[in-house]
Amino acid sequence: MKKCHIAYLACTATLLGTGLGAASPAAGHSAHQVHLVHPGQSIQQAVDAAAPGDTVLVAFGTYRESVTVKTPGLTLRGMGRGTVIRPAAASGTTAAGTGGTATGTGAAKPAAKPAAKPAAEPATKPAAKPAPKPGAETAAEPVVKAAEGCAESGNGVCVLGTKEQHVEDVTVANLTVTGFTRSGVYAMAADNLTVRNVTAEKNGVWGIAQEGSVHGVFRGNTARDNGDAGLFLANSVKEEMGAVDTEGTVVARNRLEGNRIGVTVRRLRNLTLAANRLTGNCAAVFVVGDENKPRAGLVTVTENRIERNNKSCPKTARLDALQGSGIVLTGAEDSLITRNVIRDNVGASPLSGGIVLFKSFVGTPSERNRISDNTLEGNAPADLVNADTAGKGNTFEGNACTASKPAGLCRPADRTRR
Repeated sequence: MKKCHIAYLACTATLLGTGLGAASPAAGHSAHQVHLVHPGQSIQQAVDAAAPGDTVLVAFGTYRESVTVKTPGLTLRGMGRGTVIRPAAASGTTAAGTGGTATGTGAAKPAAKPAAKPAAEPATKPAAKPAPKPGAETAAEPVVKAAEGCAESGNGVCVLGTKEQHVEDVTVANLTVTGFTRSGVYAMAADNLTVRNVTAEKNGVWGIAQEGSVHGVFRGNTARDNGDAGLFLANSVKEEMGAVDTEGTVVARNRLEGNRIGVTVRRLRNLTLAANRLTGNCAAVFVVGDENKPRAGLVTVTENRIERNNKSCPKTARLDALQGSGIVLTGAEDSLITRNVIRDNVGASPLSGGIVLFKSFVGTPSERNRISDNTLEGNAPADLVNADTAGKGNTFEGNACTASKPAGLCRPADRTRR
């Protein structure tokens, strides 16, 4: 590992001792630079000093701050799971042996106040909030009041563009983000964001989340024990609008464990979930649509292993109790669910089962979805559940399973069992 980092630094840039040691303006950043942050220093100060294309490399250690990235082309990279970002320490206390003390501009002040509850519903009980308007299906909808308030609202790493100007080509990699009241990593208005090899655990709402963004790549991450979704991708959580075309966003080879929902795809189109491992969640995958247009859909869910998602989560104001749900489509269209292995997801919720088609909670049917060539066993109340009787054009072909509701959706399991 040490040799790898030395080689990287030698061939890409002049190593800077802190984020404040940027090259002089005369240098013009003709070569991309690396800003090295050690424990006791501020990640945010290094990010603020970086130019487009630079790398902020964060050494092993614990850093108590939030970090906001608005610079296009910036890479924020740790040295592995041992690079840990946590909320800022409470005012008047010190944390011996830890990293930055949130002296940068992105310090998450509210995150340091244990009494400050997240605006969203936690996994254990519904939030005390007015009932939402019809169509708000997802279990949690924390609202970031403004882009400038992302870190202050209790998020860990914030990647922020605007509607007028997306922030492009940002990478967040090789670090752990934990203990924030909202999200570990949160992005808004990002184009070509990459999040890879990030561990996001024990955050109050989402592990890794993205809104209003395109061309995202989420690969090789671990999201566990977060209050709502391990990975949450949406058009917007604070306004009614049709589905956003993500232009090929990819969620691949992630581990999603112990969350309320492993992956939520809400009111989006044109993305792929592939080769992820999901276990121990209340529900593994949700593809969520409603009456807004364009409709949610064109989602491909393929080659995932979805096993024993039997954690029990209570009913909330927005969603029924969850347990034992593999893949759930509600109000989605033209999606492909294929070549997944889905086993031993067991529950008594209306959404329980291996693969479940369900109309949206405002009554919008799921239509023209193809469920093919999946391997399912041991799911209850059934391996395949089509509870959307009003949905048109949904097809079930070549699935190896033994029980379906209604009967007849499976073919004999021994013909295609893997």
